[in-house]
Amino acid sequence: MADKRMEIAAFFSSWNKLTAAQQQSLCSAAQLRSVTAGEMVHGGSSECTGLLLVCSGRLRAYSASPDGREITLYRLLQRDVCLFSASCAFHALQIDIAIRAEEDSSFWIIPADVYQRVAEASGPLSTETNRLMASRFSEVMWLLEQVLWQSMDRRLAAFLVEEANLEGTEELHITHEEIGSHLGTAREVVTRMLHYLQSEGLVRLGRGSIELTDRAGLEAVGDT
Repeated sequence: MADKRMEIAAFFSSWNKLTAAQQQSLCSAAQLRSVTAGEMVHGGSSECTGLLLVCSGRLRAYSASPDGREITLYRLLQRDVCLFSASCAFHALQIDIAIRAEEDSSFWIIPADVYQRVAEASGPLSTETNRLMASRFSEVMWLLEQVLWQSMDRRLAAFLVEEANLEGTEELHITHEEIGSHLGTAREVVTRMLHYLQSEGLVRLGRGSIELTDRAGLEAVGDT
């Protein structure tokens, strides 16, 4: 239990301000789960998965339209906390997102009702929860601004650079359809934009791969 307590504590800056009973409540309820790449973690507002504390891997939080089109809202990496998967416990927090593993991943799950009960009784944890909620909403609002006001070539260039940073390589093995799901657009649009970036000497397209041949140029396109 001591090792588990230390692992859970690492996710909360307010941990030492919780009472021993509150710490015990969170630790006792937390369950470790492992998933493989592609596996669904949270299916949307109809599910109440609980608070996710990511130990390893990478999770993708996204929104899906009724016709099946998707757009990535944010990624969850090691040591990230996802509050929206426990939104059922917070009446003022209503957001319909799905979460799927992009890599083999492991994470702690704290049931929503347990976390809510402790947060309501602890001022420091409540403050931390509000700060986390505001940070995630800021990410979503930033994405909304990009979708509304930024051209697709800029969004695509920025996405390719971000993906290269995440994967640690200049050669990405990702389909045009997968990119469309991240950016919330059709595969045909992605293909057209990739061919444009290739004509500008910024990428090289292969069978099932995209090589970043001019990272600085892509960064410039993404920042303009």
